[in-house]
Amino acid sequence: MDPRDTAPDSWEQEDDGEAPADVQLQTAFTALNVDAKPFVPNVNAAEFVPAFLQRGPSENPDTDGTEAVVSMEVSEPTVPVENGEAEMNTEETWEQKGGEPDDAEPGGGPDGEGPAPEPQQELMEEEEEVPTPKVAPAPPDAPKKEHVNVVFIGHVDAGKSTIGGQIMYLTGMVEKRTLEKYEREAKEKNRETWYLSWALDTNQEERDKGKTVEVGRAYFETEKKHFTILDAPGHKSFVPNMIGGASQADLAVLVISARKGEFETGFEKGGQTREHAMLAKTAGVKHLIVLVNKMDDPTVNWSLERYEECKEKLVPFLKKVGFNPKKDIHFMPCSGLTGANLKEPAEFCTWYTGLPFIPHLDSLPNFNRSSDGPVRLPIVDKYKDMGTVILGKLESGSIGKAQQLVMMPNRHTVEVLSLLSDDVETDDAAPGENLKLRLKGIEEEEILPGFILCNAENLCHSGRTFDAQIVIIEHKSIICPGYNAVLHIHTCIEEVQITALICLVDKKSGEKSKTRPRFVKQDQVCIARLRTAGTICLETFKDFPQMGRFTLRDEGKTIAIGKVLKLVAERD
Repeated sequence: MDPRDTAPDSWEQEDDGEAPADVQLQTAFTALNVDAKPFVPNVNAAEFVPAFLQRGPSENPDTDGTEAVVSMEVSEPTVPVENGEAEMNTEETWEQKGGEPDDAEPGGGPDGEGPAPEPQQELMEEEEEVPTPKVAPAPPDAPKKEHVNVVFIGHVDAGKSTIGGQIMYLTGMVEKRTLEKYEREAKEKNRETWYLSWALDTNQEERDKGKTVEVGRAYFETEKKHFTILDAPGHKSFVPNMIGGASQADLAVLVISARKGEFETGFEKGGQTREHAMLAKTAGVKHLIVLVNKMDDPTVNWSLERYEECKEKLVPFLKKVGFNPKKDIHFMPCSGLTGANLKEPAEFCTWYTGLPFIPHLDSLPNFNRSSDGPVRLPIVDKYKDMGTVILGKLESGSIGKAQQLVMMPNRHTVEVLSLLSDDVETDDAAPGENLKLRLKGIEEEEILPGFILCNAENLCHSGRTFDAQIVIIEHKSIICPGYNAVLHIHTCIEEVQITALICLVDKKSGEKSKTRPRFVKQDQVCIARLRTAGTICLETFKDFPQMGRFTLRDEGKTIAIGKVLKLVAERD
């Protein structure tokens, strides 16, 4: 018997081993052929088994059932002698699965062995069924649907992760069984209202404290579009993570809590509602949906007055940030915990006549993206997994398998080994997709978040010095040349110094001052020269808006937002 025959637990194994043994012992075991009949159904049953085992039945017609028995009984005594332990193990496992053959010999043949293959057969079927649903549905229509990245932003505890979890449940991306498990676990920790957020807050620390730390990712599909949810952290300590999430988004969902007291704390000076809306705008999010969450709370009870009050306070602020209230902003009430007005209209909420949240997302106009532009893929994260894997959103251009690209600013030439778009493998990707790329020709240690993949014919600009127009949003004292802050531009985070103030810009008329200012203070707009500590990749705002917008942060606050006007060549 060949050692390679040990793997399959099927009749084939014995069919092969049967030949030599059969010749020697055919005469001794002729009596057993009478018991062969019960095996006939088992030969048919093998048709349920995966493809590589199906050959057995097709090769041996029913008559071979007789030899199968012979061989099976024979292999019992002969195998240990021939092949030692290796064979023994498979034999034992086989016996445990089926009704043990040697017991069946005395004459309980049909009874003993009849049921033997059935558990095996069920096992096989089960094994096949489990993995299929995850993979099967995605590929056929993946390329047709437009990819949209949605970032959930807002004050801590407004309900961003819970709404994300609820959407995933409503669109069938999370099974009911999984959610029930989360609900039980959350109840044990006396946190039963948190269970939906656990679909997105996956690590232990996030679950214990109920606060998102890293940007959670999930996917869901509607009839027309494929969405990626980016669940940003609301806590002010994790704003840098939130900026990274917002820089990948096409549209932002600002979640605010309607509960008495919670809306106010989120919106006042230190709250994150203001800061997040502003950061989303600078990260290049054009469209904002404001979800007024927790409308089912006893203090609110779906009241129109409270909804209008929240709306009145927010609109002037969002206008100031740069959103157009008529075109860019859409308000809607909802409840993340009950799922009201997310997929189906809420029956308690008669005064809201618009579409619920998911249908509204589906009805949004398409984003116009140029797939023929230069390749630009800012890197968000990287890790090792059978090579170097990078994550990021393709801002423009298209990437295909085996394509040669250049990693800036290090100018490493790399090759794309494989492409995953939202965890589904594809051969090419269009702009706006969230990708995982496996690269060849570069080590994981040589990449930093903020590096950019470009095509060799059209490299992105890199440098240390640039001129930019900045708006000072919040700073107690004045800002003079020599001021240091942290620059967040696309996915890159770098220390920066304001080396010179060039002129002030009048907010209303846009006129530039003739003289150089000695300082700038809150709410002023100026043009300044900035110099970063290391070389970074950037483009002017005019050429490439996604890579020409930035924010300046210091001491955990967002101080200024700005856009790159001109890149200054280095003087050697």
